[in-house]
Amino acid sequence: MNSPLVTPPLFHIGPVPVTEPVVTTWGIMALLVVGSLAVSRHLTRNVPGRLQACLELLVTTLDTQITSTMRVEDPAPYRAFVGTLFVFILVANWCALLPGIAAPTATLATDAALAGLVFLAIIVFGIRSGGVGGYLRTFLWPSIVMVPLNLLGTVTRTFSLMVRLFGNVMAGAFVIGIVLSLAGLLVPIPLMALDMLTSAVQAYIFAVLAMVFIGSALSRPTASPAASTNPDRTGVSP
Repeated sequence: MNSPLVTPPLFHIGPVPVTEPVVTTWGIMALLVVGSLAVSRHLTRNVPGRLQACLELLVTTLDTQITSTMRVEDPAPYRAFVGTLFVFILVANWCALLPGIAAPTATLATDAALAGLVFLAIIVFGIRSGGVGGYLRTFLWPSIVMVPLNLLGTVTRTFSLMVRLFGNVMAGAFVIGIVLSLAGLLVPIPLMALDMLTSAVQAYIFAVLAMVFIGSALSRPTASPAASTNPDRTGVSP
C-alpha cells in the first residue's frame, strides 16, 4: 500500500513529473473556468432566471459572510478570492465520488498550495489595506512583546489549514474505501452522502478561516506602550 504522503508521477514533461492530483486539479480549474464563462454569458439585468437568481443568492450570502467575518464594509475586493477558494475546494472534495478519480485535496501537496495561497493573500490584502508599515504594525498587537508569537502564529495557522484539510479529506476517503472493499457497492452509499456533507463543511471552514486570517491583517488594532499608560490616548476616561 502506497503512503498517502507519496504520489507517484503519471508522466513527465521534460524533467518535471506530473502526478494524478495535478491533472485532476487542472481539470477542475478548466471545468470551473468554462462553467463560469457559460453562466456569465446568460446574465441579465431585467428579470433574472432561476439559475441567475440562485447565483445572486449565493453571492449575497458570500458577501454577508465576508462582511460579518472580516468586519469590512465593502466585500468586493475579497469576493473573488474567497469565493473561488470555496468553490474549488468543494468541487475537489466531491470529485472523489466519481469512479477512478481521487480528490486532489487528499494529497498534502495540493493542501499546502492552497494554504500557501491564503498565506500570500494575507500579506497582499494586508499591504493593500494599510501599506507595508500598516501591515507590519499588526504584529505589534497587543504589545511589542508579542511580535515573535504573532510572527510564529502567522506560519502555524497556515500550517494548520493544510493539516486540517488533508486529514479530514484523507480520513473520509479511507473510510469509504475500507467499507467498499468489505461490504460491496451499495452499503457505502450512506457514507458517501455523509462524506459529501462533511466535504462541504470542510470547504466552508477553510474559506471562513481564510477570511478570519485575512481580516486580522486588516483590522487588528495597534497598541503601543505609550498608549497603554496614557488613558487619554487609549480613549478610556479616568
